[in-house]
Amino acid sequence: MIMSDTVSRTIECSTEADTLALAALLAAAVPPGRLIALEGDLGAGKSTLARAFIRARLGDGEAEVPSPTFTLVQTYDCDDGIEVWHADLYRLTDPEDAYELGLDEARDDGICLIEWPDRMPEDWWSGALTIRLTIGEQGERTVALSGDERWQPILEGLAA
Repeated sequence: MIMSDTVSRTIECSTEADTLALAALLAAAVPPGRLIALEGDLGAGKSTLARAFIRARLGDGEAEVPSPTFTLVQTYDCDDGIEVWHADLYRLTDPEDAYELGLDEARDDGICLIEWPDRMPEDWWSGALTIRLTIGEQGERTVALSGDERWQPILEGLAA
C-alpha cells in the first residue's frame, strides 16, 4: 500500500494474550470514521487481532465473531451506536469489486477493519492506520502500526 506515514509504533506481542490486549486498547481508542488496514502473511494474526478488537467494542469477550473469509464482510452494531465492519478481501481479484461490498458507506460513520487491503484501490487508504503483523520463529508477533498525524494520540496511548 502506498501511504505517507507520519507516525509509527512497533509493539512486540510475545503471546496471544498480548495481541488481544493490544486489540482491546485500540478498540477503546479508535473513533468512528477510521480505516484500519491489517497486513501480514497467512497465520500472522490479522483475524485474531480483528476479532479481539470487535469483541472489545461489543463489550463481550465471548461474542461470536466469525471470520469474513467467505462472506467477505461482517458488520457489528456496538452499544455506543458505532458500526464496525470487518472485511477479508483475500478472495477479491479486482480492486474495483471492493466497492460492491458497501465499504465506502461505512467510511464516514463506522470503523472499518480490512484484511488484505492490497485488494482495494490504493486511493481508498488516505488517512488509514496500517497494522502489519509478522510472526517470529517462537510464535511471537511484531505489530508495526503507522498512519498519518490523526493517529498520533492513539499510538502514543498504546503500552510500550
